[in-house]
Amino acid sequence: MATTYEIIDSITLGSDQASVTFSAIPATFTDLKVVFSTRTNRANAIDGLGFYFNGDTTAARYTSKVLIGNGSSALSNSANPSNDEGIFTTGDGSTANTFGNSEIYIPNYAGSNQKSSSIDSVGEYNATTVRMNIAGTLYNQTTAISSITFIPITGTTILTNSTFYLYGISNA
Repeated sequence: MATTYEIIDSITLGSDQASVTFSAIPATFTDLKVVFSTRTNRANAIDGLGFYFNGDTTAARYTSKVLIGNGSSALSNSANPSNDEGIFTTGDGSTANTFGNSEIYIPNYAGSNQKSSSIDSVGEYNATTVRMNIAGTLYNQTTAISSITFIPITGTTILTNSTFYLYGISNA
């Protein structure tokens, strides 16, 4: 059985934006994968991105377990991917023209069960103590995911030239 990836949508920011949304996601694939390279206007080296599904900003519907490393130590904690630093990215206080890189994998996004996802992210700033994480998340709703929105956690905008790619994955 071959696995195929198909690009559903891509977004490259031509100006700073308060949020980025993939909408009208078709329910025709098995899984979703979002790959993005971002930077926010936070005047610090590292910021976080939050995300939510289907316009649902109700924090109690999201949970996450996060493993974080910074080059010299590691820790784990619980977080909320809709309003915590579940995804690390680069802030504007970082090395110029450097972007954080992340990936979210969402299996069975159109099924009738609660939606799990996995995150792998790094906020880069060309220093010895970069912040990176892996996380497992749960959205405790059973409706198909038809939109995904990203927002900065501490900064107020996602900066120009940040890129987002949404892939549909089929097991054919």
